[in-house]
Amino acid sequence: MALKEKDLIGLQYTTADEIAEILETAATMKSLLMQGAKKMPHLQGKSIISLFYENSTRTRMSFELAGKYLGASTSNISAAASSVQKGETLIDTGRTLDAMGTDIIIMRHPMSGAAKLLAENVGAGVINAGDGMHEHPTQALLDMFTMKDKLKTLEGINVAIIGDIYHSRVARSNVWGLNKMGANVTVCGPFTMLPVELDRTGAKVTPDMKSAVKDADVVMGLRIQKERQKGGAYPSVREYHHFYGINENVMKLAKKNALVMHPGPINRGIEIASVYADGGQSVINEQVTNGLAVRMALLFLLTRGKKKNETIN
Repeated sequence: MALKEKDLIGLQYTTADEIAEILETAATMKSLLMQGAKKMPHLQGKSIISLFYENSTRTRMSFELAGKYLGASTSNISAAASSVQKGETLIDTGRTLDAMGTDIIIMRHPMSGAAKLLAENVGAGVINAGDGMHEHPTQALLDMFTMKDKLKTLEGINVAIIGDIYHSRVARSNVWGLNKMGANVTVCGPFTMLPVELDRTGAKVTPDMKSAVKDADVVMGLRIQKERQKGGAYPSVREYHHFYGINENVMKLAKKNALVMHPGPINRGIEIASVYADGGQSVINEQVTNGLAVRMALLFLLTRGKKKNETIN
């Protein structure tokens, strides 16, 4: 089954049925990975290019391996080593890649809305690997896959997302996706890190850590994004960890076997204590493995979709 659109721009625009299809396909891909399959023919003859205007380890390598494991030809372009440095626009870069017969462009960009702009101007499928503070849909999908894998369902579970909500595209994508799948989402952080618009999405927004994590099935920490801040968002690292870090006092309020999650990279001792990052309730490393399965599923589904101005037969 193909997805309705040729692109994955954000979970705000993705239906619950499509999310379910992606998660189901990811389960199949994970099963193949667990069997040691690393050379499959699913994307033979397809070309995939990663275009990253921001640094990345997990997302970039995950997509690259996903494409290679499925048999596609994969290439990476860093903005620092491309014609962007000569003044080429995003649209011109995209059209150049399109003219080379690229099937999928995976892009990370510091500007919110960049992925949508690119998708509207190329025939290739576009996957948003993070656009500014807007969305990071594949991270949210792998988070949801991990929750469902461990808890068996997303319907009715309580998810607490803690930290730098304002700057977090991961939080926004998780809110959109989890709400559509029937989960109860609470986002929590200092007032200086809470965007006002999230309360319109169905998520509960609060600066009160105790109420946020009470009876939570999942406690997710978020990285403090210093590169997007101008300073003054919190008094000190020590105070931040005391009030908003995932530690013993926080986990006592959540359900006994609540999952501990984090999209990475982790600032240990700030967003989360090492004892919980590495403890028995942590599924942080499993999130990485599941991310590979989810991205394999997306590449598979999107290459069976339609290109711009085409219809699916």
